[in-house]
Amino acid sequence: MKLNEIHDRPGATHRRKELGRGIGSGLGKTSGRGVKGQKARTGVAIKGFEGGQMPLFRRLPKRGFVSIGRRKFVPINIGRLQAAVDAGRIDAKKTVTIADLVDAGIVRHAHDGMRLLADGELKVKLTIEAAHASKAALAAVEKAGGSVVIVAKAVSERSLAQAAKTKAKKNKSKPANPASA
Repeated sequence: MKLNEIHDRPGATHRRKELGRGIGSGLGKTSGRGVKGQKARTGVAIKGFEGGQMPLFRRLPKRGFVSIGRRKFVPINIGRLQAAVDAGRIDAKKTVTIADLVDAGIVRHAHDGMRLLADGELKVKLTIEAAHASKAALAAVEKAGGSVVIVAKAVSERSLAQAAKTKAKKNKSKPANPASA
């Protein structure tokens, strides 16, 4: 084998599409986009558009109900907490909160708190602060000598913002007190 005999395998490389280089190239003038119209322009993606026919997502019936005030909890199994303690990511002497789990990289987002579940085994005495806990998880933590503190409803940032907005509207709608003027 000589240097001039070395080649890439067939299909390993391919030339990029050269657009707008004359009619002889096959992709000149309109560059393979057809002619005129919205889709001939750049940056157009019409997802779900079916040419004026009623789109599929509008033809299908709506099902169920989604509450705008719903809260999302992060499920945490006690086995996962034990693994984090073994790895040294959580201090067993301190109270374990959802913020600690986010800081330790065990959970990505805090959402509205943690829901403690009983999968796995806990060998360390832990004090855990959770929004909810299953009966089996409570029993497992107490068996290990620890305790679970159920925190009152965690207030999400969204509900705080809504409360502030409502308060501002109420203050705005109240008439000024003429006696104070």
